[in-house]
Amino acid sequence: MILINVKESDSLDKALKKFKKKFEKTGVVKELRARQSFEKPCITKRMQKIRAAYRQQMQRQEMEP
Repeated sequence: MILINVKESDSLDKALKKFKKKFEKTGVVKELRARQSFEKPCITKRMQKIRAAYRQQMQRQEMEP
């Protein structure tokens, strides 16, 4: 359950924005989309390796002046 503390001075838009941010962090929608279709474990691992290599490359570029 997602709880959001809303002050009286906060607007509805601000509260909705907080809710959306917390909901996105839980990863419910991401997991739901992943479960809609079966993906072979080897494909999942391959994609994880590709993403990790990309992240590592981006971090290297960030570190170099």
